[in-house]
Amino acid sequence: MQEILEQLEKKRAAARLGGGQKRIDAQHGKGKLTARERLDVLLDEGTFEEWDMFVEHRCSDFGMQDNKIPGDGVVTGYGMINGRLVFVFSQDFTVFGGALSEAHAEKICKVMDQAMKVGAPVIGLNDSGGARIQEGVASLGGYADVFQRNVMASGVIPQISMIMGPSAGGAVYSPAMTDFIFMVKDSSYMFVTGPEVVKTVTHEEVTAEELGGAISHTTKSGVADLAFENDVEALIMLRRLYNYLPLNNREKAPVRPSADPANRIDLSLDTLVPENPNKPYDMKELIVKTVDDGDFFEIQPEYAKNIIIGFARMEGQTVGIVANQPLVLAGCLDIKSSIKAARFVRFCDAFNIPVITFVDVPGFMPGTSQEYGGIIKHGAKLLYAYAECTVPKITVITRKAYGGAYDVMSSKHLRGDVNFAWPNAEIAVMGAKGAVEIIFREDRKDPAKLAAREAEYKARFANPFVAGARGFIDDVILPQETRKRICRSLAMLRDKKIENPWRKHGNIPL
Repeated sequence: MQEILEQLEKKRAAARLGGGQKRIDAQHGKGKLTARERLDVLLDEGTFEEWDMFVEHRCSDFGMQDNKIPGDGVVTGYGMINGRLVFVFSQDFTVFGGALSEAHAEKICKVMDQAMKVGAPVIGLNDSGGARIQEGVASLGGYADVFQRNVMASGVIPQISMIMGPSAGGAVYSPAMTDFIFMVKDSSYMFVTGPEVVKTVTHEEVTAEELGGAISHTTKSGVADLAFENDVEALIMLRRLYNYLPLNNREKAPVRPSADPANRIDLSLDTLVPENPNKPYDMKELIVKTVDDGDFFEIQPEYAKNIIIGFARMEGQTVGIVANQPLVLAGCLDIKSSIKAARFVRFCDAFNIPVITFVDVPGFMPGTSQEYGGIIKHGAKLLYAYAECTVPKITVITRKAYGGAYDVMSSKHLRGDVNFAWPNAEIAVMGAKGAVEIIFREDRKDPAKLAAREAEYKARFANPFVAGARGFIDDVILPQETRKRICRSLAMLRDKKIENPWRKHGNIPL
């Protein structure tokens, strides 16, 4: 028996060593952790249960039959994050550059299948050179098997991708279908075709970092949600995000009790919005002053900055926050911000997370680039997301809510549960100046008359009471009591039940 135990330990040691000490040193030399070290940081100490440590590839072409490493380039299993179950896979760049083989894909599929059975999230730590070329179509089939599971798991269990090295070609599509993508600056990149192919086909000279680095994807493409300085910071922040999420679509997110009183008032909010309606202010200040302990986990902070999305807590309960940002493009909705917010609202709806919407929106962004880019369809994505959403929806209009953008931003007409407005809110088809220039065209040549008409329009429409008179606003509240009123509304909505008509699925305007 002792001999068998020693043999087992030797096999385990070989698997733990991955591609060997030389390659581990090379990984460290790039400032990267190994696959197993990453799991040590991500998971609670001593909780990792590894599966398929002894799996090997089955390829016999190009001399591969003499080059087998236990584990085949990916570490899989399950563990705990803050005492809550999670399934993980971590690709090992020291083994065949983390390239995906048929056996490698089978290991990933096994943990994804098990995660679906027990209702727990999947986190993938991606660090792979792509498909294992020696295996040809078997490797491509492995990717497709993973993709199919990504689609089946979507909206059932949270899926999170951490890109911690290269991710190219087919490898990028699995992360693209997951709920959140984190990247590490200067050491991770994602692209469908690499710089060499781009140069050959389009004659563009571009580096891997410029083409698909963390900064490019968090600022230009919006493919990734957050970028971090190094592996450790990325994994610690991933643990923090995990705290906000439920294990699956049948559960509610974990409640983390807070000492922050639900009825806390903040007098400074009474002066947050400037007297001049054209002067910007920082909507993040309102968010931070409203949520538990000022703790706000923002998603995609560097992309489409005219809208803010992220997670926070109210009385310990996870909430999703969507807010127009008057500091950027006056808070207008455009193509990028509509897509960004729509995807977030749909995530919250899928996983039973109430949505709080702070509104200060002068309308949709005008211009040929927006119209040619399809703002009509892209703006409709946000409209669709809010209209389909059945979780508790609370809306606070802080200043402007003009035109179709008023409708889109979780209005009462899209089944908003509780809709508040601050006293200085303006809910109208458009701003006073534009409105009187259309209504009173004949007075355009008389500035004094036009000014009088504008003042009359403001007095009549630039307030929340016209909407309040029709029941489109439930109450006009003092800014200082925003937190208190939201907390009370959430408590009232705790057992909300509403169902959409049965259908296979809707047809969102993609």
